[in-house]
Amino acid sequence: MKAYVVVQGSKGVDGLERVERDRPSPGPGQVLVRMRAASLNFRDLAIVNGKYFRGPVTQDTIPLSDGAGEVVAVGTAVKRFKVGDRVAGIFFEGWIDGAPTAASLATARGGNDGGMLSQIVVTDAEGLVAIPSHLTYEEAATLPCAGVTAWVGLFKRGHLEKGDFVLLEGTGGVSVFGLQLAAAAGAKPIITSSSDAKLARARELGAFGTVNYRSNPEWQNDVRALTGGAGVDQVLEVGGQDTLPRALQALAFGGHVAIIGGLSGFASDVPVGTLMGLNATASGIYVGSRADFEALNAFLAEHKIKPIVDKVFDLEDAPAAFAAMDSGDFFGKVVIRL
Repeated sequence: MKAYVVVQGSKGVDGLERVERDRPSPGPGQVLVRMRAASLNFRDLAIVNGKYFRGPVTQDTIPLSDGAGEVVAVGTAVKRFKVGDRVAGIFFEGWIDGAPTAASLATARGGNDGGMLSQIVVTDAEGLVAIPSHLTYEEAATLPCAGVTAWVGLFKRGHLEKGDFVLLEGTGGVSVFGLQLAAAAGAKPIITSSSDAKLARARELGAFGTVNYRSNPEWQNDVRALTGGAGVDQVLEVGGQDTLPRALQALAFGGHVAIIGGLSGFASDVPVGTLMGLNATASGIYVGSRADFEALNAFLAEHKIKPIVDKVFDLEDAPAAFAAMDSGDFFGKVVIRL
């Protein structure tokens, strides 16, 4: 089988090496999946660049946490899946339901031998979900991290309601998923970008309002104006230290901020006084469980939502996919076809 590894001690896309490995066999309780597509997240760039919070990889490791494919073999005692089933891997192979534990959070895929940038993956059958029938493999491959994160931030932790104003920062994977989910739920998504062309695409997907943060540096004022001055009820905070203060200025009384990412660096200081003054809540979101993924899939199937795949690369061009992700010149998700 063909795969890519991040070479120990390397930094950057040049450290990606294409390798040939023996095809594994599933053990008891395991499933062998012929991967058809994998998608990238900013976390993957951090791992390749040696800047993930756990530090550089300590051995040659297979990158990418997100992928979808077809079951081609099952081990003994497997009842969840059979050969031919279409599946996606959950982000944390060991987080099935309920609250996370230290052990379950240690099972994140990508940057280890459980990475998805491989034509064949062997995994515990419990670490997979069936993918909605209306989705292609490329579309389903975008769900495990960005899709689940947006779902948990808005619905599980934010308790999104119809009519809520939702602030989405930028047009990457989590934000575009948030836009689609919020619009389908009858909320009023407001999205920011530095590109008017991307904002036009966002309006086509159901954005209630759009703000160009490059031409409107005080974009939080424009966001609040779009709500009639009341402020937004929900924020998917992906920007980090540069965006959190402005997002809080746009937040409504009793609002909720899902703290997700740090594209500009993680915000080390959350202004507790501001949250208290607004009677607001903030949640730290690190993806979610298998049960959360299954809840997302049910919603996608009900509303026939199709993830936005902006760019697709072949396996041989995997380094170019990382470069495209690093450039920021995409809308939604970047996918590698395996």
